[in-house]
Amino acid sequence: MNPAMAAGNGFGASEIRAHLQSGGLTSESLMTRLVERIGRYEPQVRAWEWLDAERALSLARESDALYAAGRAGPLQGIPLGIKDVIETAGIPTRMGSPLFADHVPARSAAVIRALEDAGAIVLGKTVTTEFATQCPGKTRNPWNPAHTPGGSSSGSAAAVAAGFVPAAVGTQTRGSTIRPAAYCGVVGYKPSLGAISTEGIFPTSGTLDQVGFFGMSVADVALLTAACLPSRTRIQPVPSAPPALALARTVFWNEASPEQQRCVEAAARHFAALGATVDRIDLPAPFDRASWVCSTIQRYEIVQLHRDKLEDWKPSLSRQFLAYVEAGRQIGAAQYQEALELRKELAALYDDLARPYGAVLSPPADGEAPLGLEATGSANFCVTWTICGVPALTLPAGLGPRRLPLGIQLTGLHGRDASFLESARWCESALRVWRESLF
Repeated sequence: MNPAMAAGNGFGASEIRAHLQSGGLTSESLMTRLVERIGRYEPQVRAWEWLDAERALSLARESDALYAAGRAGPLQGIPLGIKDVIETAGIPTRMGSPLFADHVPARSAAVIRALEDAGAIVLGKTVTTEFATQCPGKTRNPWNPAHTPGGSSSGSAAAVAAGFVPAAVGTQTRGSTIRPAAYCGVVGYKPSLGAISTEGIFPTSGTLDQVGFFGMSVADVALLTAACLPSRTRIQPVPSAPPALALARTVFWNEASPEQQRCVEAAARHFAALGATVDRIDLPAPFDRASWVCSTIQRYEIVQLHRDKLEDWKPSLSRQFLAYVEAGRQIGAAQYQEALELRKELAALYDDLARPYGAVLSPPADGEAPLGLEATGSANFCVTWTICGVPALTLPAGLGPRRLPLGIQLTGLHGRDASFLESARWCESALRVWRESLF
């Protein structure tokens, strides 16, 4: 599969909406094209856990009728891939586990209800790692099927990268949106913690679980985010004046490949050359424990959430998940409380450091997607920002020596998603010419 295909050669969600609204495109013709594309490339990518083309085409025709009647919603007719830990009424939701092979929910998750109320179409369910943790599913990286797509929102990232859907929904508890988006060369966005309900999503951590979105642009993920906010806030990020940016090197900086480091540094220089202020900030010593905080909270909470079921589930669980649970059982209440307190401290420290800036720049991953399908890559470059609960977004920014995507990560202030997305949109615009010369 060639990189041009892998990067997606269709319109993004925001562009599709404009064409549907103008009558330059019908939802049915779009869906037909996507179904044909999936039929051609899905055997290589394996992004889908469940797909019903006839259902999707029927819903597309209904969307066209709503456009004709002037009753179309803000996302009317836009096809989406939905991570298979997110409940969908009448559609299998298998959690990446044989335990849920026959699970068909009666009610959709809150995020799905919001998207469907806005007119979006669930084209299918995308592959997840087992219970959105560590054991990989069947999905391959569209750029090179010998490489991981990342996880745990593997299928969602790959489906957008392969041009199967213009946008998709995932989740993030450690790095499950940002990392696969970076590995697959698409835009990934995790809104502020608590901005979007996680009701109806398989829980792994009541403290850290968050919804994430994948698209081809900042405008795409902003469009989905706006539809899911309780107030239906209008978010239309446009390139603003050059923002104030900060380049942060976390304790994990040296784990990044030289190419990933150069990519982030080059992006910072490029932004500065175009008028942005770019400062370098050092994170204080407490941030060195960010990974411990994240692991402690998630592992402890996943055991507490599913304690009554784990023994019955055991014969069907992977060795990776069993090891994960066993590690959680070894965490005491005192350790857990310590992690919760340190998380609050880190969130406050981050807020003080980031307040003067439109966005903080850092690597989204350790580099190109690793070779092999036995693991989904390191989440270390995401956990610092995840535990702080701040909005995070990755932008494709280059190609590595294996001609696989490299990205940059931007983070903002909690609850300031709209202004953060404006800064991200400026960075995206600044990267566009550079990026197009590489992709």
